[in-house]
Amino acid sequence: MYNVKGKWALITGVARGIGYLTAKFMAEQGCNLILHSRDIAHTEKVLAEVRSAGVSACSVAADLNDPDAVKRMLAEIDGLGVDVDIVLNNAGLQIAYRTDYCETPVSDYEISFRVNTIAPAMICYHFLPKMIRKGTGRILNTTSGIALDVCQAGYSASKAALDKITIDLGSKVQGTDVLINLTDPGWCRTDLGGAQAPNAPESAIPGIVVGVFVNDGKSGRYLGAQNFSGMTLEDAVRKAEKEFDSPYGK
Repeated sequence: MYNVKGKWALITGVARGIGYLTAKFMAEQGCNLILHSRDIAHTEKVLAEVRSAGVSACSVAADLNDPDAVKRMLAEIDGLGVDVDIVLNNAGLQIAYRTDYCETPVSDYEISFRVNTIAPAMICYHFLPKMIRKGTGRILNTTSGIALDVCQAGYSASKAALDKITIDLGSKVQGTDVLINLTDPGWCRTDLGGAQAPNAPESAIPGIVVGVFVNDGKSGRYLGAQNFSGMTLEDAVRKAEKEFDSPYGK
């Protein structure tokens, strides 16, 4: 199992929901954290909580709808003088639910793609070469299992594009100790998922991060968190390595 103790992880979208729970879980495993939200003030609570677990942590802010803000954030992270070994692209945005779906505005796609596709891609492109040079690293991009729902077309299309980017990048590091995979919390009762969702946010732990801890050289996998709900981390890792294969063939 990949050892995260003392390593540094960037987690986007930690102010609430799945990102908040992910940050706390990673801190419990001894992982140092760079916590992202749109505003530094939004991370004060989780920053204090993860530091109380005995790890080092700091906060960065960027509006992921603004590529220039993402660039500034990445430069700020570089200035910290630490190696980012783990990237968890958790942040995402569901712009609207369009009942009259044939009136879906272009802006739904523009905003969804900037936040859900372009920003995580920029973050991947920034850190992946450094991981390759170092010979180790983990990237998890958060996708969605949403399907056949034309009322959320901008959101679902942006996540499908992120899937494609992740799988294509994964083919370049397959068989190495740099792993890039997809994770999906499932439909959870968060601000994004809504109160009608069937799953508690806590059900996504530990599955939402199992792709960090797998240690089998396989990339490009879809690791749906609900497949691991209620399991210990160790059992979840064993299940992921045994039952979830890369999409690249033999």
